Amino acid sequence: MSAPVKIGEQTMSGNSKFTIEKLDRQMSLRETVTERLRTSIISGDLVEGELYSAPSLGAAFGVSATPVREAMMDLVREGLVETVKNKGFRITGMTDAELEEIAEIRLLVEPAATKRALESVPSDSISDLRSLADVIVRTARDKDPEAYLAADREFHARLLSFAGNKQLVELATSLRLRTRMYGLKTLMENDQLDGSAQEHHEMIDCVERGDGEAIYELMIRHINHARGMWNTGTPDQDAPEQNTQ
Repeated sequence: MSAPVKIGEQTMSGNSKFTIEKLDRQMSLRETVTERLRTSIISGDLVEGELYSAPSLGAAFGVSATPVREAMMDLVREGLVETVKNKGFRITGMTDAELEEIAEIRLLVEPAATKRALESVPSDSISDLRSLADVIVRTARDKDPEAYLAADREFHARLLSFAGNKQLVELATSLRLRTRMYGLKTLMENDQLDGSAQEHHEMIDCVERGDGEAIYELMIRHINHARGMWNTGTPDQDAPEQNTQ
């Protein structure tokens, strides 16, 4: 185990260096803790391979260990964390090859599914999707990775739901949750995430036009941008736009 690291006014084991604000107790505690932990794992603030205890994380959040344990069990089911008996929770590692495998599956699934969903989006749902796209753009500019990732996940799950296949939505969401974006905060800090965030509005424009081919190509570009974020902290403008039709 590495030396404890100070987080706010608390210390915890691990090499991570991230600040946690005290939770708003009017919010759902378990869901809030889960979202904070998930964001910290996806962005790399909680370090892969490191062991963390529920009491130390609870102290950092200003809550008891119980909601942290509950949240960690949710993340175990998502594949982000594994339990270590009598010790705590270890952040699961993910190699570059595994990230590329996830990207390959997403390229096979999401563009075609989104194109299929476009044909069934009711007109009265477009404004809701547009509002979610607004949140994504705003949270990118506000440099709020937790809110950004939550809104991004909700946007794509809701759009894909119009394809009429719950298993497909669950698969795509699961792959999105397992994706690590180590450069996400760097992109936000350097105001380089706006283009990727704005693509969500472009998707809604495609829906309004009924342009399935355009949204298919846009989803390929969107996923390739995410691939660049993982390791470089910049959108991957040069990634090959794979045609999986």
